[in-house]
Amino acid sequence: MPTLARKLRVIDYFTLGWGTMVGVGWLVVMDDWLGRGGSVGGILGFAIGGALLLPIGYVYGQLVMAMPDAAGEVAYTAKVFPQSVSFATGWMMMLAYFIVCPWEAVAVGKIAGYIFPSLDSHELYRIAGKPVYLPHIVIGLALTALLTLLNYRGIRLSATFQNWTTLGTLALFVVFVACGATKGAARNFPPLFTHTPFVSVLLVMQIVPYYMTGYESVAKAAEEANPEFRARGFFKTIWMAIIVGILFYTIVIAAVSFVAPWKDLIGKPFMTALAFERAIGARWIVSIILVSALFSLFKVFNGNLVASSRLLFAMGRRGLLDSRVAQVHPVNQTPSVAVVCIGLATAACMFVGDAILVPISEVGSVASAIGWLAACAAYYRMGPIARERYVAAIGATVGLMMIVMKVVPYVPGHFNGYEWLALGIWCVTGFALSWRQRALIAGVRA
Repeated sequence: MPTLARKLRVIDYFTLGWGTMVGVGWLVVMDDWLGRGGSVGGILGFAIGGALLLPIGYVYGQLVMAMPDAAGEVAYTAKVFPQSVSFATGWMMMLAYFIVCPWEAVAVGKIAGYIFPSLDSHELYRIAGKPVYLPHIVIGLALTALLTLLNYRGIRLSATFQNWTTLGTLALFVVFVACGATKGAARNFPPLFTHTPFVSVLLVMQIVPYYMTGYESVAKAAEEANPEFRARGFFKTIWMAIIVGILFYTIVIAAVSFVAPWKDLIGKPFMTALAFERAIGARWIVSIILVSALFSLFKVFNGNLVASSRLLFAMGRRGLLDSRVAQVHPVNQTPSVAVVCIGLATAACMFVGDAILVPISEVGSVASAIGWLAACAAYYRMGPIARERYVAAIGATVGLMMIVMKVVPYVPGHFNGYEWLALGIWCVTGFALSWRQRALIAGVRA
């Protein structure tokens, strides 16, 4: 029976973890981040929210070293909780990874339209008042097909693509931030907070789980490590991804706040690029930022396709979903059916546009926190030494707090009706699939 290819190295796991985490939010929704918290509120929100993930990262590092299983949270919770908890945890994490794929497929069309305004034409229809353009759909479908093919053909091809796009993003990030640092002024920072300091930081911290989800994707590819790979490398790459992610987000928020009076740019498309263009007074800086954003988009799309397809594959292998998604290609040694399923689902979801995808993305933030909470709770119940149980308890508390911040009414930034609807539809879909699979298994046994 064919197994997954074992070809990944330390650098591959870092670019998977960090590359899956950081997308194009820093370009596309920077105005939302600053509008929520202000310059200092945004920086503190990501710094504090990111630092709170370190205990969770520690737990994941310990778990993946002990259980290098593509099922990740599903495998961890299955050790100590009933199968229903294991399935629910995996289904929530599936949402967290998968929803990023159509979001990025839509975003590439928007970025292309900014570079070439003629692409904002041939409007097909509108959803929630926002147009869906034919050229955007074509570009998004083409990228989806390319990455699906890449991952179908082999993990080494996918990892090489991930490495080049991740390192390219970091290199160009250093270039445009360094250029902007010579032109900015501290007087551009105010307002430091858009609400009271506490509320400003809280509003930003609420979105951190979504934008920092990805470091735990290392666990989903754990079965594909090179035979010479040392298990300690999983722990190191997870922590490195979180730390570099915190630095990236805080620096880019600080840079945008420094180079231009950000308050005047709220509501403008691609606020980050516009702020640097005004500071430098030249279009070339925008080109560098947009190329960096495209690299970042490619890597986060690819990374989440890897993570979601491996999780889907592993859930099928455990009998939690249709066993056909657990097939491994005999030549490419990839979870080929799962990869194709994620690609097709991404293509289908693209047609709803970002008007629908944005609220679902907010749900993805809570879905991630549910997975983190479950993983930490599972590790705690496994009975490690006292110090590690303490870390697991902190991680579980952080995960619970991140859930509470979004689902409890009267907390600023809590779920609205559309987000509850999206969560409800995803839960009902998962219940239906789980019930069908249990019925099939019961029929076979009968």
